[in-house]
Amino acid sequence: MARRAGSADLPLHGGHVPQWLADRMTRLGAVMAQAIVHHYGRDELLRRLANPFWFQSFGAVMGMDWHSSGITTSVIGALKRGLTPLGNELGVYVCGGRGKHSRQTPQELISIGDRVGFDGAALAQTSRLVAKIDSAAVQDGFDLYLHGFIVTDDGSWTVVQQGMNDQPKLARRYHWLSEGLKSFVDDPHAAIDGVGQGTIVNLADRRARASRHAQLELLTSLGPERIARELVALEADDQRPVSPAEQLMLPHLVMPHHHDVRASNVIARRLHGNLAAAADRGPKDFSELLLTPGVGARTVRALAMVAEVVHGAPYRFTDPARFSFALGGKDRHPFPVPLKVYDETISVLKSAVQKAKLGRDEELGALQRLDEQARNLERSARGPSVEKLIAEEDNLSHSYGGRSVFGWEPPSTSGLCEGQHKQKAASGSEE
Repeated sequence: MARRAGSADLPLHGGHVPQWLADRMTRLGAVMAQAIVHHYGRDELLRRLANPFWFQSFGAVMGMDWHSSGITTSVIGALKRGLTPLGNELGVYVCGGRGKHSRQTPQELISIGDRVGFDGAALAQTSRLVAKIDSAAVQDGFDLYLHGFIVTDDGSWTVVQQGMNDQPKLARRYHWLSEGLKSFVDDPHAAIDGVGQGTIVNLADRRARASRHAQLELLTSLGPERIARELVALEADDQRPVSPAEQLMLPHLVMPHHHDVRASNVIARRLHGNLAAAADRGPKDFSELLLTPGVGARTVRALAMVAEVVHGAPYRFTDPARFSFALGGKDRHPFPVPLKVYDETISVLKSAVQKAKLGRDEELGALQRLDEQARNLERSARGPSVEKLIAEEDNLSHSYGGRSVFGWEPPSTSGLCEGQHKQKAASGSEE
């Protein structure tokens, strides 16, 4: 049977990703994907993308707003732009996207299949079927508007698609994984991201097999008499509540509506472990790097969180907000995106991946040790509160090249700057 990885609901936001961030997300997303493929292989990259908690953390560590529906669109777009030039090297291809781009997925799959050798027509049919299941067989009030199909040159795939519900202003993300998939109509999802909203119609549940058969029988029966009798029986039936034991239990990623990152959104010991690992391993593993102008302790802190997204075990991603402390968020939550740190982070990762291609794994190995050290230290590490860390980043934002959708961060001056920050934090922004 296919593995179900969980579910999540995300606040539905409009707007767009500014070009200065989109370009950096493209570069960072591509080099992180390369590092994962180098260490763990292409199938592991697909498994990670099929995990809703990892996917959200991946978007957060790249500077998108940590809780919103915009992460889905921006991550799929960044990977498509970043991995397309690397297709022949990695054997990983990203198709589809939002709106009209989603409808181009079948033709993209056929074109790539003709070029690299997998059955593109069969995968195009899979793409259509997956979209139909999440829009028709699963009737939960969310209308699909995004369909991303990530495929390797041996035909393995992951699908990430998202629907919206205008009434509660929520988005729901659905994750599929080809690994272990036996049936498209018996529990095929790797994950469905969304808040429970009562009983839904899910004809893709294995327990709905009898219902599917009954519907086919009704459709092929002669005349409307039997259908009318069934409707009368349904109306007379006592609609008992469905018990929790009867629901298919999945992990749920539920993102709150509030824009600001709060202490309750972060597992503090893990955050302190990241910070302590950067302070401990940085001088040992990055001694030469730290001599490079512009690369310092703040960049190593960002790298510690990026390293966890590359190497961390699935249970590490239950608090996606924590990863926004690497490179901030475009709406200033938890703090403006530090572009100098962002660019140095990309530079370090790119250098490490390029050297690894030549058989020199020292720099990628140093990043892996950062992740290992974070886990070792988090039980004993102590550090500033979430609120204090955010205040410190705000205060230093100008020196890091801080930028958000509101513009460049001004130099910190007492009173005026604090007031500006509070005003901006209160206003928020749409994605």
